[in-house]
Formats: sequence, structure tokens, C-alpha cells
Amino acid sequence: MHILLTNDDGLFAKGLQTLWQVLAEDDSFEISAVAPESQKSATGHSITLAEPIFVTEYQKKGQKGFAVRGNPADCVKLALQGEIIARPDLVISGINNGPNLGTDVFYSGTVSAAMEGVLLGVPAIAVSLASFAEDNFEDAAHFVRHFLSQKNFTEVGLLNINIPALPKKDWKGIKYTKLGKAVYQNVFEHRLDPRGRSYFWQAGSLSPETDPETDLYAIQKEYVSITPMHSDLTDYRKLNNMT
Repeated sequence: MHILLTNDDGLFAKGLQTLWQVLAEDDSFEISAVAPESQKSATGHSITLAEPIFVTEYQKKGQKGFAVRGNPADCVKLALQGEIIARPDLVISGINNGPNLGTDVFYSGTVSAAMEGVLLGVPAIAVSLASFAEDNFEDAAHFVRHFLSQKNFTEVGLLNINIPALPKKDWKGIKYTKLGKAVYQNVFEHRLDPRGRSYFWQAGSLSPETDPETDLYAIQKEYVSITPMHSDLTDYRKLNNMT
């Protein structure tokens, strides 16, 4: 299986590099990595149109990596449509540093990169470690490797996986979930700079989730969350009522 690795944290981010190393230990995987050259979190599905996209090639144990001066979706478009690598069988975006849960997926460069693969006809997985403070990606990477050995990725679609930032022995299990609604409290903090000018700093804390069927609840309860997603945002109920 030929796997395209990408992310929104950058080609040399620990999450992607750990996953690359773990997957490369399995001879059944051929790895190519095309990822931003720098941090591009929360860029959503934006693409670069008004400026050139520069690419730098790297080699890692005979497998190709490309650092792209662009956004996560640019990386996948370039890989699949710019033909800088052979067409992959699967796109994996991650492992992201921090969760991608609920409606936050709309802002996520990680999830958007995976979705770009789906839009271009390639099955995809987005993988996130559900903590910004934890940087041990080994258990998450081995989970992905095992998951790939158990599944058949012939059908085009996206799985959004969030993994508790705990040792594997402390995970409660796996839940297949729907997207929750990420609700934040005190989102904007008002401040004054030294000259008395008003500005805002976006912050806030995530409200607890109470719906047990959601990805947010699964992570709260220390389960691995796996959410199938697709690109069709059509409201079919409303459409049927309008016609």
C-alpha cells in the first residue's frame, strides 16, 4: 500500500515523523510525505492561488518527503494533481498535535488535508492526539499501523480519529462516533496594549459534552474516537421540504 502522509504542523513535526518511522517498519507500506514547511494549524481548507508554491525535496531511508510552502490542502492537491509522487492508495493526515473534534473540524488543516484526498478520489484518515501538551506519539502511531492492518480502504471516504493523550494501557477502548458540537466559553479575552489600544486574544475553554454518541464525549471518557465523515454538506431534509 502506498500511503501519502501530510499534516498541518509541518513536515518535520514530531507527530508526522513518528508515524512515518513506525509505518516504514512494515515492508507492506510505501511512504511518501508531502506536508507544509511550517506550522499551518487552523488554516481550514484554504488553498494558494495568488502566489507560487515552492517545494523542497528530502529523502528519508529511500522514501520521499516534500516540504511545501503552502497550506495542508495545497500539499494534497500538489501530490495528487501535480504528480510529484505516484498516486497513493491512502492519505493519512497527522498525527496532529492537539484534538480535532466536533465542529472544530471545519477549521482544521489536518482534517481538511484528509478531505482533499477524498475530494480527489483517495480514501483518507485524519489522526490527532487529543492534547496540546503531550508529545509522545508512539502509542498513537502504533495504533494507526495496527488499524491499517485490520481495515480495507477500497471505499473512498474519511475517518477522523482522535486518540487520548494517555499510555495505551489506560485507553478505555474504541468508540465509533458522530461529530459533537464544540462549544467554547469566554472565547475572546479583551486586553489593552502598552499604548492603551484595545485588542482581543482568542482563547476560551471547551464546555463538557453530554451526548454519549459524540467524539467529544468519547475523548472525555478516554476512548479512541473514530468518526466517519464525507464532503456532502447538503441539508437533504430541508431540500426535500423546498421541492
